[in-house]
Amino acid sequence: MQHVKVPQDRIGVLIGEGGETMREIESRAEVRLDIDSESGSVAIESVGDPVSGLVAPDIVRAVGRGFTPESALSLLDHEMRTFELVDLSDHTRNKNDLQRQKGRLIGENGRTRQLMEELTGAEVVIKGSTLGVIGQPEEVQAVRRAVGMILDGAPHGAVYSFLERKHNELTDGFDVRQSG
Repeated sequence: MQHVKVPQDRIGVLIGEGGETMREIESRAEVRLDIDSESGSVAIESVGDPVSGLVAPDIVRAVGRGFTPESALSLLDHEMRTFELVDLSDHTRNKNDLQRQKGRLIGENGRTRQLMEELTGAEVVIKGSTLGVIGQPEEVQAVRRAVGMILDGAPHGAVYSFLERKHNELTDGFDVRQSG
């Protein structure tokens, strides 16, 4: 049995209307979820395929970090699809620095975050002091690299150029990635 902590404001999303989302996660990941809506603690017990059960904590974490349940459940659609969380507070000096860096990662009108998604194919969510990514390993790696560049103070133009190059690498030649 595993335990995952979910922020209070995301418990409702995890449970879903009439428990619908919770039941879908339980059914598709072959687990049983015991959600304590007071503390935000979620106990995850594998009741079927152990491999699916191993993905369940990431699904719950992803919903907790701001991904839609559909995006989080996409982790089950392809065995290589992964979820990664970058703790931005590890890369910032204080609250003001965190806010400034989040602003740089989001970009004007969300443009930087949107370009990260469009040019890598990964999904990116920034919530609280974390940046979450769901995608294929090479997509997640490209986002992680772009995030690192921004956190290190690289100009947005340089980051966009890097993302364009990565996009061309990921889409040129033969594209073996599965759409989904």
